[in-house]
Amino acid sequence: MNLDGARVLVAGATGVLGGALTAELRDRGARPALAGRDPARLAAAARAHEDAPTVTFDAYDPASCARALHDSATALGGLDAVVTAFGTVAFGPAAETGDEIAEHLAAVNLLAPTAFFRAAFTVLGPGSAVAALTGVVARRPQAGMADYSASKAALSAWLDAARREVRAGGIRVLEIRPGHLDTGFADRPVAGTAPPMPPGGDPHRLVAAVADALESDAELVLTDQDGTPLVERRTR
Repeated sequence: MNLDGARVLVAGATGVLGGALTAELRDRGARPALAGRDPARLAAAARAHEDAPTVTFDAYDPASCARALHDSATALGGLDAVVTAFGTVAFGPAAETGDEIAEHLAAVNLLAPTAFFRAAFTVLGPGSAVAALTGVVARRPQAGMADYSASKAALSAWLDAARREVRAGGIRVLEIRPGHLDTGFADRPVAGTAPPMPPGGDPHRLVAAVADALESDAELVLTDQDGTPLVERRTR
C-alpha cells in the first residue's frame, strides 16, 4: 500500500500509541480520520493534524464502532486502511477477577476491534488493509493477567481466521504484537496493580514499523527481546 494519500481510520487516536501512529501516517502522506471516546481530546488531536475528521465511539457498544467506521468513510470519501490502537488491561489472580472485569476486557479488547473490522470489510477494496494491536500475551499468556491475555489471544485468533477469508479479495490483515511499551498503559488498569516490569519499548519505533508493514503489505509486526520491532511479510 502506498501511504501517500491513503485514507486511514485510526481508532484510539487520542492515546499515546494511536497519537504516535497518526503522526507517523501523516508524515508519510496519509489522510487520517481520528476515532476516540472523548470529544475534547479528539478536537485537540484534530487541531494537531490539520483538522482531520473525527468520530466518537463507545467500545462497549459495537454498533457505535460500526457507525464510526462508516462516518469516517463518508468524511474521507472512502477508506484504504483501518487501524485499532486502543485497549485496556487488568492485573490479579484469575480466581479474584470479577465477572464484570472479564466482560469489560472482552468488550474493549475483542468485541470493539472486531466490530470495526466487520464494518470495514463492507467498504474496503483490493489493496486495502486492517491492522490491530494485540500483544505478546496473545501467544505467551502471563500469570496474573489471565483475562487480559485471553482477550488478546481471542483477537489474534479472529485476525488469523479473517485473514484467510479476505485475502482473496485483496484485503490485508496486519497483527501488531509488541512486548511491553513505554506508553503508561500498565499504569491505567481497570483492576489490580501492575507487577514490576522492565523498561518499555519506544512506541515511536513501533509505529514506524507499523507504517512500514502497511506499505509492504506485511501481516505481522513483533518486537524482539530488546524491543526492536520486526516486520514479517507472512504470519507463522
